[in-house]
Amino acid sequence: MISLSHIFVGDIHGQYQDLLRLFEYGGYPPSANYLFLGDYVDRGKQSLETICLLLAYKIRYPDKVHLLRGNHEDAKINRIYGFYDECKRRFNVRLWKIFTDCFNSLPVAALIDEKILCMHGGLSPDLENLDQIREIERPTEIPDSGLLCDLLWSDPHPTNEGWGDSDRGVSCTFGADRVADFLDKNDLDLICRGHQVIISFLSWSSFQF
Repeated sequence: MISLSHIFVGDIHGQYQDLLRLFEYGGYPPSANYLFLGDYVDRGKQSLETICLLLAYKIRYPDKVHLLRGNHEDAKINRIYGFYDECKRRFNVRLWKIFTDCFNSLPVAALIDEKILCMHGGLSPDLENLDQIREIERPTEIPDSGLLCDLLWSDPHPTNEGWGDSDRGVSCTFGADRVADFLDKNDLDLICRGHQVIISFLSWSSFQF
């Protein structure tokens, strides 16, 4: 049980200097509690510094720093978008494989005060209740479709209702009606997701995976 404010952080994508500025703004652990919503690597030039610092804080302050898995914490994706090349150029491929094993073990969702569900992507047509998320076995690779894929890849649609095809070519989109229905059935108040950088400050009485 914790009752301190939590800072929710979206995609970092190897922007190490931005991560340091975020800590300067919100406070370095353990003075502040953080929930990171995934996508720590790829695109930016310093993915290694970014993920190593976050993992170091997670090890040092496990109750203060929480790391969810993003769609880029996947060997199929970061093999293409930069992390593999950074590991190979600066160290070796073996290091990339070690990180792959680590990413395969990261949690994919968090539940805050039994009322806010957090994940990197979004809802899934296969998701009816939270027990389905708890039952996902780890370590695991991210499949090309299905519940785990959707939790890390799906997106809300600003106008369409129901489920739709995603422009990403992976997973699906979901309308506001699907969100309202899921929240009602599971007695939740809010869904908090990544896929973009958002900073929020909230106070809750409990935090659990």
